Amino acid sequence: MSNLSYGKLREQLVQAAHLLYQAGVMSHSGHGNMSVRLPEADRMLLTSTGQITHLKPEQLVVVTYDGEVVEGTMDPITREIVGMHACVYRARNDAQAVIHTHSPRVTSFALAHKPLPCVYEAFLRFGITEDIPVADWAPRGSQESVSYIVDQLERYPTVPAVLLANHGLLAFSSNPLATAQLII
Repeated sequence: MSNLSYGKLREQLVQAAHLLYQAGVMSHSGHGNMSVRLPEADRMLLTSTGQITHLKPEQLVVVTYDGEVVEGTMDPITREIVGMHACVYRARNDAQAVIHTHSPRVTSFALAHKPLPCVYEAFLRFGITEDIPVADWAPRGSQESVSYIVDQLERYPTVPAVLLANHGLLAFSSNPLATAQLII
């Protein structure tokens, strides 16, 4: 992780949210969540709201991978997604940013429980050579849902995203803007 200040990391998350919105890959609700790994062990900067299309820097909180809020405030519904982001950081040392969206086209694959096939030429630009797998469904925020995500991360160690059955997309990369570009 680079030693960017919290302010710069906040700016990158806000820029990534706006980039996703401008590219038209967000659902009409604008719902999603985003995080970036912090230099301190087991901490991330996480969106405190599910509405990210007009994200502001003050809507980001510092939270531990175990869900303890270090800076800012987070409602119980948002707290449910901490484990989803933390499991990516724990499983993938190269993941520095995580973005979860309900991008309509990609979510259609998740709803059908079908991997996103590696037939799109743009995948090659990102070094993706395998299908994007689907993690089985379990209730949001449950340990079971996290374990299904981890199963796919371990099974496909080079793939930078996982579809969440009946739900959406979880993508990760070297920074928030690179992760947003991956989604676009």
